Amino acid sequence: MPSRPAPFIHRLRLLRSAVVSPSSAPLPCSRPRLAVPFAQPPIRAPAFAAAGSPLLRPVGARFSLSSNMAAAASSASSVHDFTVEDASGKDVDLSTYKGKVLLIVNVASQCGLTNSNYTELAQLYEKYKDQGFEILAFPCNQFGGQEPGTNEEIVQFACTRFKAEYPIFDKVDVNGDNVAPVYKFLKSSKGSLFGDNIKWNFSKFLVDKDGNVVDRYAPTTSPLSIEKDIKKLLASS
Repeated sequence: MPSRPAPFIHRLRLLRSAVVSPSSAPLPCSRPRLAVPFAQPPIRAPAFAAAGSPLLRPVGARFSLSSNMAAAASSASSVHDFTVEDASGKDVDLSTYKGKVLLIVNVASQCGLTNSNYTELAQLYEKYKDQGFEILAFPCNQFGGQEPGTNEEIVQFACTRFKAEYPIFDKVDVNGDNVAPVYKFLKSSKGSLFGDNIKWNFSKFLVDKDGNVVDRYAPTTSPLSIEKDIKKLLASS
């Protein structure tokens, strides 16, 4: 009867048969990779960008808007030819100001010129509002981001802190491709020594009773220093 191997020797033989030589087993980090060519997925328009969507034609829309603005400004003969939006989004035909002297100002709430200009504008308005004088304030955020608030916040600031009783309109651009048509007209009517562009917050345009731009004042010009010019226009027929 053949003799069986000792249990220890039998287990040793089984263990040796299961061992794989290190040279024949690659390490995990050296495992060969399959060279699968990368297929670029097709580019598809997003579901919301359907044909005719404004999202598919932003550039054309921008140029169209700019050209319309330019056409409106070039065909105008006075400030009274323009329609603007007030702070609540309602259209305001500036022809309603025919017969009044206007001071048009681009305002900002966080500028170093804010306190002095808003204070003196309120004084001028209180003194001459019953004599045919009107101030038209256009908020603008193009200079140092100093008018970041909503229309509602801007109006509340001006009316609460400075008792502004004159109209405050929708926030506009006064320079650049999207300049408000009325500002394009104002700048073309009265340039400055350093070019037509508005230089900073609180630039001022004085407009006569017929809607003609009579003068332009730098941001640092005190509103009260314009009083003599306002009185002269108010006295004219």
